[in-house]
Formats: sequence, structure tokens, C-alpha cells
Amino acid sequence: MLTHLDSQGRAHMVDVTEKNVTFREATAQALVRMLPETLQMIVNGGHPKGDVFAVARIAGIQAAKKTSDLIPLCHPLMLTGVKVELSAEGDDTVRITACCKLSGQTGVEMEALTAASVAALTIYDMCKAVDRGMTIESVRLLEKLGGKSGHFRAEQA
Repeated sequence: MLTHLDSQGRAHMVDVTEKNVTFREATAQALVRMLPETLQMIVNGGHPKGDVFAVARIAGIQAAKKTSDLIPLCHPLMLTGVKVELSAEGDDTVRITACCKLSGQTGVEMEALTAASVAALTIYDMCKAVDRGMTIESVRLLEKLGGKSGHFRAEQA
């Protein structure tokens, strides 16, 4: 059953008033593939716009905090922790991992996914002048803890 649809099939915001406040955590990822030269420029600090990873990290954190402004049926949440990590993998990939935490009545999966997505978009925006062929891939939930549905861990890709 889709929880964001009422009995007539109309979209609505889920009422979480009666749900217990519990610890919740979600981790998501995104991959940005690019030319090896582009990744080298980022890693070596040679980008004329500055530290690409630092800007993408801040963008991801800000995005997590604004998720309910972007996705219509998301509840505004009081996040207690947002961590966005970026790392070079191989010679052509940046892995972004975003983790969001809170004690609340609803989960933080959308916030983690939004953080990873916006961090990836920020890398694209900063590097598009030198590499328009970049791709953003594998945006997905890796793990979630807490809530009625319990623990979820994605299978290795």
C-alpha cells in the first residue's frame, strides 16, 4: 500500500502525529563519473572555482535541510546530524555518501538521497565547463535504521 495516497487515490501528506519518536538514520550514495583529467583536477586542487569537494559537501548538507521544500509530501524535519563524504574512486569516479540522523516520528531517507543528489549536481555544475560528459549514477539508499519498518541494508552493487 502506498502511504502517500488516500482511500480515493489522492496524494496527501502522511499523518505521523501518533507515531513514536525514535532514533532514525539513513545513508545514501551517488556516483559521478567523469574524465580522468577532470578527477585529477579536482583531487589536485587545480579547479579555478576552488575546492570542489568542499562546495559539494556544503551543498549536500544544505539540501538535506531543505528536502521538504523540494519534495511536496515530505515532512519538515529537525535533523540532528548530516554528514556528506566525497572520495575519488579509481581514475574517473567520485563516490558521495550522505548520512542523515534525527530522533523523530518519520524517517530521513529522502533527506539522505537529496543530500547525495545535490552534492553530485554541484560537482557537475562546477566541472561542466571542462567535462560536459559527466554522468550521475547509482543514486540509491544504502541503509536505514529505525522506525516501524526497521533496518534496511541494500545489497552490494
